[in-house]
Amino acid sequence: MSTIIIQHDDCLRHNPGPKHAESTQRIKAVLSGLEGLRDLQILPAPLATPEQIVRVHPAEFWAGITSNEPLEGTYTIDPDTFLSNGSIDATLRASGGLCFAIDQILEGNALRAFCATRPPGHHSEREIAMGFCLLNHVAIGALHALEHAAIKRVAIIDFDVHHGNGTQAVFEDNPNVLFVSSHQLPLYPGTGQIEETGCGNILNLPLAPGDGSKPFRKIWSRLGLPAVQSFKPDLILISAGFDAHQRDPLGQIELQDADFHWITDQICDIANDSCQGRVASILEGGYDLHALATSSHAHVKALTG
Repeated sequence: MSTIIIQHDDCLRHNPGPKHAESTQRIKAVLSGLEGLRDLQILPAPLATPEQIVRVHPAEFWAGITSNEPLEGTYTIDPDTFLSNGSIDATLRASGGLCFAIDQILEGNALRAFCATRPPGHHSEREIAMGFCLLNHVAIGALHALEHAAIKRVAIIDFDVHHGNGTQAVFEDNPNVLFVSSHQLPLYPGTGQIEETGCGNILNLPLAPGDGSKPFRKIWSRLGLPAVQSFKPDLILISAGFDAHQRDPLGQIELQDADFHWITDQICDIANDSCQGRVASILEGGYDLHALATSSHAHVKALTG
């Protein structure tokens, strides 16, 4: 079975402004980085359905967001988060794309998937859009997966340089979802302390500014990966942020392409043991275009095994 790439040109329509880090060029950089990789099937991302969204976000919250989409220019949600014409469809393609990828994996049409979509999602809480994020795609995907009879436990792994506060907030009382995150502290959004453990299903692995490959691999090898293995998930989802790369302007973690290949390879090994190899990944951060292309290449190359 192949690794599938989920994308849609609607994700290019979200335009938070010419100087914004979360630019339309990000998807083009990712796709350029995937050129030359073998055994990839590219499929279009469908729009998320209202039923999928409301498992995480109240209907009134999403209606309020959609009602503010401008015909031109931008609408400001917070100092970092904006709507443009096309933002709603882009966001729906990202959430819908991950749900579709999960369906393809569970139906036996693919083994693994990477959703090359934007805007990112892991900062979005149930009723708060923030940090470039409107809907929490990985949370929507996890609850969609749990609707399948074969899925009782989902592990979410997040190696973005920023803590996935939204994902943690959604699942901190849900023992059927394990959330493990490495991230820089101190850094936006300020959450992700070791003491934040939810109902025993949250594991935060903070890194200090300047940390690189050795502390990253050490903390995942000693704590993060064993926790995922012990949880015995039926599906693993990845919030794949590449802004912990040494070239990225928004963080001070010094990872290289090989580190993203390593962590992905380790995740796939656990998936092979616990859940028939099933892994679905979705793009989160990553704001240096060159590093985004090379890191995405390393990540997807590891997914293909």
